[in-house]
Amino acid sequence: MSSAFGRLFTVFLPSIAASIISSCMARNQSTVRPPSEVNTIQSVPVDTKAVLSCPPVLHTAVMLAMWEVVLRDKPPCNRVYRRDTNETKGNCTDERITWGSRPDEIPALQIDPVAITHDGYYKCEMLTPNGNFYHGYHLQVLVPPEVTLVKSKAGTAVCKAAAGKPAAQISWTPERTCATDQELWGNGTVTVQSTCDWEGHHVQNVSCSVSHLTGNKSLTIQLNQGARTLGFPVSYFLIILCVKFSFFLVILVILGFIYFQRTNDCRA
Repeated sequence: MSSAFGRLFTVFLPSIAASIISSCMARNQSTVRPPSEVNTIQSVPVDTKAVLSCPPVLHTAVMLAMWEVVLRDKPPCNRVYRRDTNETKGNCTDERITWGSRPDEIPALQIDPVAITHDGYYKCEMLTPNGNFYHGYHLQVLVPPEVTLVKSKAGTAVCKAAAGKPAAQISWTPERTCATDQELWGNGTVTVQSTCDWEGHHVQNVSCSVSHLTGNKSLTIQLNQGARTLGFPVSYFLIILCVKFSFFLVILVILGFIYFQRTNDCRA
């Protein structure tokens, strides 16, 4: 009897276990949902278009979608969509911050074009029968710096990455320890200036490389360019002056000879 029970147990145990596992997996899949709150950092170049998405929730289950916008040195504002009345409301006055498309389908937020003043925090809140879901964005606006490379004096070069956001990194070729200064502006941009002195190192050309999140740039300058503007040694110009002066004297002698010759002819 026990042997027969053991055989039945061995036969039906795998199928029972499979049924239990399948039931658990189905239950887990039916209850899978996005995390209730997510915060991310997003970098966007200035003068481009940015689109911020809400949590991946089925749009037909959303009863209310709201974007909260918190900008630097400005009071918070919002944009709201209600499904029961199919209407949108909000108190954001910046016309560049709008719904990306139809909020009843995809309640994404669009910023077009992005400006430096759009640095801030953006949060989408969605109300559903299964709870509330959030997705926040710490938006960082990137501004490419204006790069210049000039020679300030003999053997010294100055590389400047002006009004970039964030601050740029400057390096030199040939490598050298240089003096670097930063100046922070009120709009959040930073000017970085690096001054390098190669006097006495017999360096003819130097390159300044600027690294930035918006892209890299490299400039080259000739340090001894100012000392070679004449193009010829001084002795060469002295020779030219002597030749010109001699030619001038010859012309004077010829003119004098012609003058005296005509004077003698008139007296004769």
